[in-house]
Order: sequence, then structure tokens, then C-alpha cells
Amino acid sequence: MDYRQLIEYAMDARNNSYAPYSGYNVGAALLCDGGEVICGSNIENASYPATVCAERCAIFSAVAKGKKNFKAIAIAGGNHLETDNLTDYAYPCGICRQVMREFTDPDEFIVIVARSIDDYKEFTLSELLPNSFGPENL
Repeated sequence: MDYRQLIEYAMDARNNSYAPYSGYNVGAALLCDGGEVICGSNIENASYPATVCAERCAIFSAVAKGKKNFKAIAIAGGNHLETDNLTDYAYPCGICRQVMREFTDPDEFIVIVARSIDDYKEFTLSELLPNSFGPENL
């Protein structure tokens, strides 16, 4: 799959976010083995620790559907739903990086942070989470 298409899914997923406190709407699109894309959106909560990031929403939704092998994730976030041209990149938080690590090979899994379908950065999870701790360490 073309990463631009994955970014489009992430941009669209922003429309489903629930961000009444921060106003920061994030969408994520997770590419599974076999080509299926599962999207997630951030879901805030008045009790801030109960908030779920878009990345974890997508991964947990995929796992709940029996999917556990992932190739890439695209993430797009920003304060204005009215535009597809975001002003900054929405990098995954530490908890999301660790959840990604649970289900992927960090040297192979691609994390894309995008401001638009033409303006994005691409990393391996190892680059974003060096010297990580995963299931094989237990």
C-alpha cells in the first residue's frame, strides 16, 4: 500500500476523534499483514489517565478482530478539523510506542507522522524506541 493512502485514512480518522478538552484531534491508520487497514481516533476523558490515543485505539481494535501482525501506522493530528494541512507532526507517546513494540518487529515496523499526504516523516519503531523491551525479553 502506498503510504499516502495510509495517511489519507489517518487524516479521515481524525473526524471521529473525541477531544473536547485538548481540541487536539488525532487519527491513526494501522496497516495489517494482508493489506487490511484499521483506523483509530483519540478518545479523551474528563479523568485524563483514561484517555486513549489514536494509535492504541487502532491497535486494540485490530487485536480485538484477531489481527496481531502489523506493517506500518500513519498518524495525523492537530487542532483544526477544518484543514488537511496540519502545522505539526503528531509523534506517538511513550505508551503507544511500547504498545506498538508488543505486536511488531521494531526494526521492520514503519511509523509515519504526517502533516499532509505530501508532507510526512517515516521512521522504524527502533528509531523511535531504541533499546526497547519486548516479549522476547521475558
